Amino acid sequence: MAVEQVQAGVECGIEVGRGDARYEALRRGFNQRFIATPDYVSVVSSTAEVVAAVNKYLASHRSDEDLHRRLTVRSGGHCYENFVCGNDVGVIVDLGLLDRAYLDQEMGAYCVESGANNWHVATHLYAPFGVALPGGSCYSVAAGGHVAGGGYGLLSRQHGLTVDYLYAVEVVVVRDGQHAEVVIARRDSPEPELRELWWAHTGGGGGNFGVVTRYWFKGLPQPPSQVLLHAVAWPWEELLGYPERLKSLVRNYGLFFEYENTTRLPASLRGDYSDMFTLLKLNQRANGKIGLITQLDATRPDSVERLNAFLDWITQDLGVEPTPLDRRMGEHAPMCGLVVPTRLPWLTATQTLNGSGDNQCGKYKSAYMRRGFTEAQLDAIYDHLSTEDYDNPQALLQVDSYGGAINLPDSGATAVYQRSSVLKLQYQTYWSWDQDANHDGVTDHLDAEIDPAIAAPHLRWIREFYRDVYRDTGGVPILAPTGGPAGGQPEPMTDGCYINYPDTDLDDPEWNRSGESSHRLYYGDNYARLQAVKEHWDPRNVFRHAQSIQPYTR
Repeated sequence: MAVEQVQAGVECGIEVGRGDARYEALRRGFNQRFIATPDYVSVVSSTAEVVAAVNKYLASHRSDEDLHRRLTVRSGGHCYENFVCGNDVGVIVDLGLLDRAYLDQEMGAYCVESGANNWHVATHLYAPFGVALPGGSCYSVAAGGHVAGGGYGLLSRQHGLTVDYLYAVEVVVVRDGQHAEVVIARRDSPEPELRELWWAHTGGGGGNFGVVTRYWFKGLPQPPSQVLLHAVAWPWEELLGYPERLKSLVRNYGLFFEYENTTRLPASLRGDYSDMFTLLKLNQRANGKIGLITQLDATRPDSVERLNAFLDWITQDLGVEPTPLDRRMGEHAPMCGLVVPTRLPWLTATQTLNGSGDNQCGKYKSAYMRRGFTEAQLDAIYDHLSTEDYDNPQALLQVDSYGGAINLPDSGATAVYQRSSVLKLQYQTYWSWDQDANHDGVTDHLDAEIDPAIAAPHLRWIREFYRDVYRDTGGVPILAPTGGPAGGQPEPMTDGCYINYPDTDLDDPEWNRSGESSHRLYYGDNYARLQAVKEHWDPRNVFRHAQSIQPYTR
């Protein structure tokens, strides 16, 4: 068993507690809806300090005592729910100083520490080595949770998911329920328990098995030296009152990726589009526009021709002229200069798309789709985006292209179960506190704590939107049943949800009437195997949250 010894007496890092000037900043993440009140935050800079921090936490609880004040882990701070910064958190272990990305000669693999953010990883792997992780474009998302949940980005249709290259992972675990230890689990570890721990980190989600401190990757791809980047938008004023215009765009967009590489597309569109990644920004009407961002390999001589053919096909029934994408859409800033396809070095294009948006409150939902949209879904999308009962320029449905190389592995090859989808959807809404509810002359999280009405319209809109799009399947995007549909029923067109876009509404019967649990929607048939890993490596359930994997009980 590959267990590393940690020197006794190592400090627990820098502890930031109440009264410290840094406490306010370190007790929260990106999403301002959730602000914890931990006893302290351990800012660690080594694996040994992580072990010491976990052991200190465990020492404050008897072995038979309930760990009611959770220990949580933060790498980049982008958790969409209160899994890290909940009001039941006793200690936050902050991994932000573990931020290196380098070639580990001894391991023969590229090492990325959990606190390294996407932009740091991109620059530190590409500049010296010419390789890249096919991961996300939000610069401040860090590897810790991003990789553990599967990880995808603009290179994924061409090169697969981040976890498809994962060779090894270093994890601080609490196998006996009382003492932390460091293990390195490899894809080819001789011990089956370690191979299973490695597998669990190929999509099992963060905060489930231990504290990930390092990842190693082998066979990383080379991104294209140059890409085409294109961004356009269509005004809502030419869509309001004409639902078929918007519906035709969304319909054709979905059908393109459903029909990709088949004879159902015209001959001009049957080439290889796996290098093309698209983000369709279906903003609420208050934004004024909807938009489309596209990236594809510019080293191919037919890249401009393929881009134009794609755009012509999806807009064939739209009847609205494109305009510059001149306003913020979700996490992306305005991109006025990209209305004409622009050739840029890959790293420069990645920097152009780098964005995480403002630090605000937010709510998110997700869905995988194996085919394009039904007419009922298109109606629901138009109705909720165009409604006059909600007015928020920062609310949208983002529809990402998916499939390609992502769908080559089997559903059990990694913990990422969804390997047959062609679209990946992210429902988003953002807001600020806006109201001085406690009359202290400023707006901050204290106002939201005493006035639920600040968040209520935003939560209501996104919940009802999601429910209505999947009304025919109980309000959620269900998975195909094991063994195929029963009684001659058609196979579901959806394929569950993405654990890195967690949504606790999936466990609320008011919003999920499908009979499928969040665990089923996230992990499909892989959940029982993940439970067995949990039982072996964290039987005391030290690492947990509202939707964490539960220990498997034989």
